[in-house]
Amino acid sequence: MNSCKVIEQVVDKGLCIGCGLCVSACGDNTLKMELSEYGFLEPRQVNSCGPSCKGNCLSVCPFNPEPNNDVRTETELAKTFLKDSKKHNDSIGKYINTYAGFSNEHRANSSSGGVATYTLIELLTRKEIDYVISVKDVTASSAHYEYAISSTREELLQGAKTRYYPVTLAGVFDKVKELDGKFAIVGVPCFIKSVRLAQKVDPILKDKIKFLVGIICGGVKSTFFAEYLASKTGVSVSEYSKPEFRIKDESSSASDYSFGCLDKNNHQNTIKMKMVGDMWGTGLFKSNACDFCDDVSVELADISLGDAWIDPYRSEGLGTNVIVTRSLLAEDIIQKGIESNKLTIEELSLTRFIDSQRGGFNHRHNGLGFRIKKRRNEGLSVPPKRFERDELTFLLKLIHLMRMRIRQKSLKVWKETKNAEQFDREMQFSLNVLKKLTKLNQYQKRYSESGAIRALIMRKVNKVFK
Repeated sequence: MNSCKVIEQVVDKGLCIGCGLCVSACGDNTLKMELSEYGFLEPRQVNSCGPSCKGNCLSVCPFNPEPNNDVRTETELAKTFLKDSKKHNDSIGKYINTYAGFSNEHRANSSSGGVATYTLIELLTRKEIDYVISVKDVTASSAHYEYAISSTREELLQGAKTRYYPVTLAGVFDKVKELDGKFAIVGVPCFIKSVRLAQKVDPILKDKIKFLVGIICGGVKSTFFAEYLASKTGVSVSEYSKPEFRIKDESSSASDYSFGCLDKNNHQNTIKMKMVGDMWGTGLFKSNACDFCDDVSVELADISLGDAWIDPYRSEGLGTNVIVTRSLLAEDIIQKGIESNKLTIEELSLTRFIDSQRGGFNHRHNGLGFRIKKRRNEGLSVPPKRFERDELTFLLKLIHLMRMRIRQKSLKVWKETKNAEQFDREMQFSLNVLKKLTKLNQYQKRYSESGAIRALIMRKVNKVFK
């Protein structure tokens, strides 16, 4: 069997994110998306590449290690697709304005401020689009969620919440080409990039895909993440269904949300995420490809949306969006929403926006150079990136190294245990080391490393590791 380029250069190298655009681009039923042993969707080669294969599968891959110069990074792609954006910042790319706020109607039933739902409904109402491609529940399936097409407000509302579960766009673009009309697509940064790459290759997709809604992402999770959380609620991994990742507590803060799922008797079991521990900063159950992404704010979307993890917004249990508009249509939707009192939104300075996603910028920009250097030292290729300088302190390098090891270990341990209690025991030492290193880094930020202060830090080091 002739080997497919995307399998050789991306999947086999641990850089596949599961977007599935290669399946449509390759054609000839060469590739099929399947779950890997660690719970990630990846393409598998089921037939030899046909004579018409020209490496199209690789050309639409967001982690292509050798892209053409005009699509080398998000910066080059933005020049093609975001010509309305006159402002530019190295951290967030091209943009028009930055905001914070929420939809007065959709906030309560959305994961964050409901601005994504409002925007998509507004696009349908204005007849700017005919269809929305977003993640929705799957009835009677172990997959739980998948990308599906909506054409009405009612259908759209079924996909109003965030799902931290592997999904793929494989096969969706075939429907895009079949149906008459314009489309909007919702996705995380790597998925949005793959859509733009597909539009670059195929003029039909460039014409029919009218609008992209980008969801700021903390990392793509394995199916193991949902299984682990279900087990933490007391539900057997083999029996849980309808996982719900962001159950809000209106009386508390934005970060004080719960996970819930149904057991075999259709009874919902829940657990507060603060009782589970840090699922994001540790790297648990995360895709390896995420460690080589430098797009924090979904730079190629028409509108980018995330959680406002800054005061005073994070104190509001119903959630608040941070917003980046990058096209005139996106900007007009926000402005008209403010004027009609359908949106409660205020302008947010660029500095405040970056502060709202500080963890993401620290990891994906400041720490990227270290991870790239480590990967290259192992003889592995890396896609072109814009933040390759390795300027971390020795302590921060240890922190990033521990996150990488915890990510890998969590997948191996869960595959073997499938039980939250046993998993927690086996992961405890590694997580404790990371926690202690993080504390030491906080001490180092507060104090200089000279004279008596250095002695104070060493006492703290000894105390932490005692």
